[in-house]
Amino acid sequence: MKTPRIIKHIFSYIVVGLIAAILTILYLPNNKHPSPQAPAANSQTNIQSQPASNLMFGPVSYSDAVKKAAPAVVNIHTAKIVRQQNRFFSDPMFRWFFGIPNQSRQQQKLQTSLGSGVIIGTDGFLITNNHVIDGADEITAVLHDGRSAKAKVVGTDAETDIAVLKIKLPNLPSIAVGNSEQLEVGDVVLAIGNPFGVGQTVTQGIVSAKGRNDLGISTFENFIQTDAAINPGNSGGALINAHGKLIGINTAIFSKSGGSHGIGFAIPVNLAKMVKDSITDVGYVKRGWLGIEPQEITQRLAESFGLSSTDGVIIAGIYRSGPAAQAGLEPGDIILQIDNVKVTNASKAINYLAGIEPGKEVTIKGIKRGRSFTTNAKLMQRPSSIQ
Repeated sequence: MKTPRIIKHIFSYIVVGLIAAILTILYLPNNKHPSPQAPAANSQTNIQSQPASNLMFGPVSYSDAVKKAAPAVVNIHTAKIVRQQNRFFSDPMFRWFFGIPNQSRQQQKLQTSLGSGVIIGTDGFLITNNHVIDGADEITAVLHDGRSAKAKVVGTDAETDIAVLKIKLPNLPSIAVGNSEQLEVGDVVLAIGNPFGVGQTVTQGIVSAKGRNDLGISTFENFIQTDAAINPGNSGGALINAHGKLIGINTAIFSKSGGSHGIGFAIPVNLAKMVKDSITDVGYVKRGWLGIEPQEITQRLAESFGLSSTDGVIIAGIYRSGPAAQAGLEPGDIILQIDNVKVTNASKAINYLAGIEPGKEVTIKGIKRGRSFTTNAKLMQRPSSIQ
């Protein structure tokens, strides 16, 4: 049986194609395809050839950041002598039976606690929380390298919960200071401290929120919220970014059990450093003071005053001879703007005024008895800051 003509044509095309392929391989060797194993081998070679330090950044590891910051984070041990009444000597029948004179006898008890701190600069200054060292009779700072030294209180500021200490040791490490204003929600952060006294510990998380206030922790609140685990003993420790720079001082946790629930708060480093610099320069924190008791404007108050929104604050009280009284402000006046800053609530007004140098004038705009007004007031030093 003869082969159909169409099969002969197909066979001839196949033969021509094979010949062309052979010629291409012989005369164009640079176009050869790599073997299937080549990509895997090259990939492995590339990874192995990378310096070890390049593998310690980002999601792989934050060890470089910790190595930079950890030496400057110290454990703080405090001791306080507590005097308490002996319960037997406080019983009048017990004193009468044994013929003990009717006078109080007290027992002395040593009470200790733990916290953390951060070395700022090479001159021995430490930043920690005021509540960590408040009332302590003796303070000891233990460094990451095992050295320890007695710490002296340079100054405290209860209104921001910041305390400045100083130690004397040679070759002190120092932490690099970042800029908390540049933080964004979602940035990776690491908390370094001494939780529960187990030793220096690092936990990792992100910035959950910025500018948290009205928490009742301190007077001036502008907290960084983070889900990095912060536990008792972390107070006063460092909150750092992924580059090892200090961006906050760990201060408090939101917890009913006392353990971390993923809601921790840190004082922004810009605020902490401002307090530290002011304390080391003049011994207290310079803060502007208007001399008013501000009250939030509720929806009901806004309607009664004929306001279109709840922005601003109502002056509930005036301090006699204070800047506000001298400027002609009265209880019942509404402050809507200070300088060029719109006042939305009492916290914003107080924080803005506190950031102004005492002795400087501010321009206040608001409503008095239903009419708009503008006046100038010369700020004084906030009394509680000196105390």
